[in-house]
Amino acid sequence: MTSPTSTRSAAILRDALKQSEARAIEALLASLSRAETERFSRDFSIFARPDQLPPEGAWSTWLVMGGRGAGKTRTGAEWVRGMALGEPPYARKPIGRIALLGETQGEVREVMIEGVSGLLAVHRARERPVWLPSRRRLEWPNGAIAQAFSAEDPEGLRGPQFAAAWADELAKWRNAEETWDMLQFGLRLGDAPRQVVTTTPRPIPLMKRLLKDARTRVSRAATRANVGNLAPGFLETIVGRYAGTRLGRQELEGELIEDRVDALWRRDLIERARVEAAPELVRIVVAVDPPASSRRGADACGLVAAGIAADGHAYVLEDATLNEVQPLRWARAAIALYHRHQADCLVAEVNQGGEMVASVLAEADSSVPVRSVRATRGKWLRAEPVAALYEQGQVHHVGAFPALEDELCDFGLDGLSSGRSPDRLDALVWALTALCLGRSGEPKVRRM
Repeated sequence: MTSPTSTRSAAILRDALKQSEARAIEALLASLSRAETERFSRDFSIFARPDQLPPEGAWSTWLVMGGRGAGKTRTGAEWVRGMALGEPPYARKPIGRIALLGETQGEVREVMIEGVSGLLAVHRARERPVWLPSRRRLEWPNGAIAQAFSAEDPEGLRGPQFAAAWADELAKWRNAEETWDMLQFGLRLGDAPRQVVTTTPRPIPLMKRLLKDARTRVSRAATRANVGNLAPGFLETIVGRYAGTRLGRQELEGELIEDRVDALWRRDLIERARVEAAPELVRIVVAVDPPASSRRGADACGLVAAGIAADGHAYVLEDATLNEVQPLRWARAAIALYHRHQADCLVAEVNQGGEMVASVLAEADSSVPVRSVRATRGKWLRAEPVAALYEQGQVHHVGAFPALEDELCDFGLDGLSSGRSPDRLDALVWALTALCLGRSGEPKVRRM
């Protein structure tokens, strides 16, 4: 039980923090015992920002949207801790069954549970749960249990039931709709089941629905709000590079960014084009959009694998784009992608590197056939007929490719809003052009 003295001290400390009275804080801390000092240093409810504390009132979903490094993981971990232990302002009594959901099982373990701001880190030693990796569950000394699930396996949620759930990086989930639906069916214990969602926002349909739901409460935080816990110089470097861009607003400010009005691709088109697996493919290519320079800070190397089925429908299989400017390194990555998908050839743009591109790919593996292509029109004109294939339902994404899809939906008449080269888009355009379009940009006539 918390003593009246501790309660009064906590109240004084809260007032001092709010008023920024440094001397009062120092005097109070000096008067505390070691045990009280440890308790206050780990009491997240004292030091948390308002956006990191659960909203008041009746709600079923708490949507925590924030930029990279804004403290979302700590928020989610502290919420689960408070629910499991039954501590205000999270819960009045311990919650016995909790679900933990992430993009993959690896993300759940490495970020949500074992991460520097994860569940094991936010507990004091005597209250810390035991992590049982083989059973994918956390067990608290008071009997509370949290089970780990992955968005890669929505069916894993069929059967178990919970009173609370923490869903991390929802906007990146491969099977977002199906996994979310399965979770809702499982939230059926207790008087008022609740869930917290911590995510960097992306305008997927599920996010939009949650924002419109009257039972949802929303917290927002930019990366800069957590500057005290970030590496020195991080904000200066990253904000200087991405401030004002659509990517910066989404990844740093935590804003939900809709499609550009003049973008060639729309997110609803891509969502309709998504499939879980590709049929038998008659031809597979890997497209390479090499960086224009080997100097540090140059463009990335666009790498996209795609294939085409007998009926003329194309399938995007993988976006393996990497920030690598050394020719032999990106060439080896392209060759690895070629072998991984058992492709028929590499399609490589040679506008910048000329014969060097083909020669460096041959150095990496001379047995791989390379088809050199040269851009004679601007990026918009080259991309238009490929975007038209999406409109016609001729292209499908096998799974989700968030970085590639964000680039497609940010590509307007003046290029990307960041001003950077659309390397992923370029590689995609080359791959689908090689598979589906003739030299004139018209669809190839396929004989059935």
